[in-house]
Amino acid sequence: MSEGTATLTGVTMTLRAAEARRIALAAQGFAKPRPASAGTRQLNLALARMSTLQIDSVNVFARSHYMPPFSRIGAYDPAALDRLLFARRPRYVEYWAHVAAFIPAEDWSLFGFRMHAMRAKYGSDPDSWFRTHSDIVDWVRAELSDRGPLRPAQIEHDAKRAARGPWWDWDVVKRALELLWLFGEVAIAGRRGFERRYGLAQQVIPVDALGIDVPRADAIRELVRRAAGAYGVATASDLADYWRITDRPAVMAAIGDLVDAGDLSPVTVDGWTSAGRPAKAWLHRDAARPRRVDASALLTPFDPVVWFRDRAQRLFDFEYRIEIYTPAAQRRFGYYSLPVLVGDDIVGRVDLKADRAASTLLVQSAWWEHGRPAEAAERLANEVRLAARWQGLERVSVSHWGDATDDLAGALGDASRHERSAAEPVPLAPDEPAR
Repeated sequence: MSEGTATLTGVTMTLRAAEARRIALAAQGFAKPRPASAGTRQLNLALARMSTLQIDSVNVFARSHYMPPFSRIGAYDPAALDRLLFARRPRYVEYWAHVAAFIPAEDWSLFGFRMHAMRAKYGSDPDSWFRTHSDIVDWVRAELSDRGPLRPAQIEHDAKRAARGPWWDWDVVKRALELLWLFGEVAIAGRRGFERRYGLAQQVIPVDALGIDVPRADAIRELVRRAAGAYGVATASDLADYWRITDRPAVMAAIGDLVDAGDLSPVTVDGWTSAGRPAKAWLHRDAARPRRVDASALLTPFDPVVWFRDRAQRLFDFEYRIEIYTPAAQRRFGYYSLPVLVGDDIVGRVDLKADRAASTLLVQSAWWEHGRPAEAAERLANEVRLAARWQGLERVSVSHWGDATDDLAGALGDASRHERSAAEPVPLAPDEPAR
């Protein structure tokens, strides 16, 4: 059987592992060359493919929500994405979708079932903070109603300087706003820097997206359908994780409905196993099945291609965790290493840091994975150069930590070299056990 083909065993199609990998990358937008120019249209198309864009506060190179569009469409103006995400009546809004993430504003009602669940969890018990501090909650609501969207710092209250509780060390106003957001009463009306502005949902969400009661089963079925389209081929665990849906029976019921409707077809993938048996998986009816994918990209740890670590292991034989919470002496690959995609495989990882004062992109570490192609160093160098230009940095400097650093520095040619800070403990080599 030739590469890129599939066979039928009974009624279930079998895909080669490499074909499944290409299907997955094509679904995420990596099967076609980057556009010659990257503007609002290209941003919207990239966001539509993913259906959601995860948010993370780490800003050592670029905040995570800016990275997936860069990975797919190349250097673009981040201000163009800001205009889409942070307008007064934005096309996209934040909610707890795949954790904190941007979603199309029109999809707000799809998460009504989660808003109800959050209220039941945090706001229904008479002894809950939400109920015992109803005076503060009511006052915060009234402030937003009277004054419009506000940052927490703009809201004053006698209780604001009271002792802070255990909830992320937020004061009472911030805590009330976050709960109201989880419950769907409040929406995020943009940010100043990374600080959220909160408004009543009716002040932010389009009128035709409010007040719609989508039955829970219907919402989960639609979300699973979108996850399947974004993944191309996926297991039930993959589809559930895309929106962090923990109700396995509901996900399986949604998959069954989508199979009956012709949206999904059951498949098995060579090498995908569960409990020692071939894992059940499903192929979306619109999934492209390219014979070749020739992409180059740096991926954020929160890109849909790798954010579910089990799937990254299955697709790419890539074991991945970010090490920002790992003590420096125990880090294997770096503080915030980015997976490197070349061709149709993840071939390495690089830890990048933007030294803006020196206008330099620091490659703090670089490592190869198994099976990298001969041209991997040159293609990684091109991506690092592009990343530096995108961030407005004039130079690149490469450390000596990692088995890919010499290759990368050689391919860059004009890059300077730097040592790790003497104040930072030297992390473990990748093959050493953690202490």
